[in-house]
Amino acid sequence: MDRPLAEGIRSRLLAWFDAGHRDMPWRRTKDPYRILLAEYLLQRTRVASGTPYYERFVERFPDLASLAAASEEDVLRAWEGLGYYRRARYVHAAAKAIVREHGGRIPSDAATLATLPGIGPYTAGAVASIAFGEAVPAVDGNVTRVVSRLFRVEADVTTAAGRASIQELAAGLVPTARPGAFNQALMELGANVCTPRRPACPACPLAGLCMAHGAGVQSALPRTPPSRRPTAVPVSFAYIRSRGKVLLVRRPESQILGGLWSLPGGEVPSDRRARASLRDLVAAQTCLRVDVAEDVGRVAHVFSHRRWTGRVYRCVPRGTGRLPSTARWVAAEEVLHLPVVPDHRKLLAELGFRRPLESFDAPRRRRA
Repeated sequence: MDRPLAEGIRSRLLAWFDAGHRDMPWRRTKDPYRILLAEYLLQRTRVASGTPYYERFVERFPDLASLAAASEEDVLRAWEGLGYYRRARYVHAAAKAIVREHGGRIPSDAATLATLPGIGPYTAGAVASIAFGEAVPAVDGNVTRVVSRLFRVEADVTTAAGRASIQELAAGLVPTARPGAFNQALMELGANVCTPRRPACPACPLAGLCMAHGAGVQSALPRTPPSRRPTAVPVSFAYIRSRGKVLLVRRPESQILGGLWSLPGGEVPSDRRARASLRDLVAAQTCLRVDVAEDVGRVAHVFSHRRWTGRVYRCVPRGTGRLPSTARWVAAEEVLHLPVVPDHRKLLAELGFRRPLESFDAPRRRRA
């Protein structure tokens, strides 16, 4: 890369960043643990949405040792509502690995950080540069957009070749002095100025150096394939009450919302077979046979690649049985402390789960 161009980009961008940038709690600290936690939390999450969760999580787990010693249920409960729950399990596993393999000290270089669970090149680069001053790039979506426009990268940035090109260009920009501030400045520019649609080029400190802006093609970059709509998938869930408790199951970690407790049920082949499929799901997940009664709620939730649509049905168990370890009867006060699928927690509240027992117990079946 041309040295004067790189120096010009660095000096202009850092001066712009120093003149005023967003105040974030993880920018007020040099604690590697809090910086690491913020980077896990902000993966695929907007700053405004993630900040309250960060503050709540730090209050609950103020240091690496407390996080490593916590149960997975406690970690997921603190993460509940933020989505992408695999991140919570990853940061928990990373904390344990740091205690077990690194004496409780977070590694200071990107190469070692990248060996921890759930850490890719971006997170490793961000933590290493911001917390420890290592001159490595931290390429997220915002940085990809800025760099692709600065150097007018025409390649599809989602391909291996495109990603490698962006990574190489970004690495050539990172200064040895203040690498963390520079990486954060690039992210800030992408978030607030060099936005996906209608970039604010007149307000950009790099406009005079930007090749895409000079050619008038900034809005066409970066190149990416057309986005795909989430696939619509029908679902059915069971609301089963007995003696003042509700039946919940723990979702497998390999599935959507893995590790959280939910109403029994899940994805079904079709809406037309929703009730029959729900009976089968409940039997498989809880070893109980049930009668499916009226529907009591609606399911409408969009994930990154799937869109759940369906109903929640009141179900009445036929007798009792021994539950597997992944299913349990839960009292109202216990629900407050378990990591529960947020939509299901809301539905339980709407169905009066906290009222006196006689007001919401399932009606007894009449004798013939």
